[in-house]
Amino acid sequence: MVTISDVAKAAGVSKGAVSYALNGRPGVSDDTRSRILTAAADIGWKPSYRAKSLSSSRAYALGLVVARNPKLISTDPFFPSFIAGIETTLAEHEYTLVLTVATQPGAEERGYRKLVDGGRVDGVILTDVRHDDSRIPLLKELGIPAVTLNRPDTGSPFPAVCMDDTEGIAASVKHLVELGHSRIAHVGGSQHMIHGRSRRRAWQEALTEAGLEADLFVEADFTAAGGIAATEQLLRGRDRPTAIVYANDIMATAGQAFAQNSGFSIPDDLSISGYDDADFVQYLNPALTTVSTDPMSWGRVAAQVLINELEGTHNGKDVTLSLPNLVVRGSTGPCKASGTTPVAASKK
Repeated sequence: MVTISDVAKAAGVSKGAVSYALNGRPGVSDDTRSRILTAAADIGWKPSYRAKSLSSSRAYALGLVVARNPKLISTDPFFPSFIAGIETTLAEHEYTLVLTVATQPGAEERGYRKLVDGGRVDGVILTDVRHDDSRIPLLKELGIPAVTLNRPDTGSPFPAVCMDDTEGIAASVKHLVELGHSRIAHVGGSQHMIHGRSRRRAWQEALTEAGLEADLFVEADFTAAGGIAATEQLLRGRDRPTAIVYANDIMATAGQAFAQNSGFSIPDDLSISGYDDADFVQYLNPALTTVSTDPMSWGRVAAQVLINELEGTHNGKDVTLSLPNLVVRGSTGPCKASGTTPVAASKK
């Protein structure tokens, strides 16, 4: 392993000068610093982050605590892409990610405390922000830097990386209204989550703006099973919808499969739209109309904002990502069904 002694010998300077140059500290001239950096690169010197963390009391790691079923993390395409985005940024800065999956009651709070008390991370990324989120005061108590995905609805001292999901849902509703649909349902995520609430509100406001009733809402949990149960509830009603806007692609895909297995033709009998534009939805039959987002970019930016915060270079302001856009495919079409007959009587 190449050491700073080797660099000092190659550059013809002292080890102290090498330390100043490699750590960006004053104490050496620009010419000497340049000579040291060139020598270090020529002989293949790489920094020891273990030694650096010991000397600086930094872990060079960021934490992510996910309070979801591990199966959902592996099946929901958002999380792998989001985590890949985080890892991309961390690799550029020689940081690592410490991931904790909390599934038991109280495990989430214990997870944060363990990360902080053990000095395992320098900061955390907060996902799935909730209404009146108890994690905000917890992280303030622990004194750990953080970044949140979207701005919490209660006071938060942490910067947020935001993506306006309301525009995508509103665009989905407008698209369906233009196709002649007036009975447009929404299968939403947990209303305890900020993004579950915001997507429902966007659906409701878009229908109200179009002069239509927003009375067909079913709360689910962003899972395939939840999407199926919600779709069955809607399609067995006496005044069933002719279109359903889902809060994510997993629920939309499961709902589309359930409807087709129940005898519905998509989109002739029922139009369906999703949210996220997961890679696989373009291969469904028919391909899914959905809102395209960029979870990998979200992960990259969130990690960079937190690193900047740790290094004292972030301006403290929220960062807003580009708006998502609607991708129209074959799962939505002109309204043809009356929507007045329950599925149990006509489609089984």
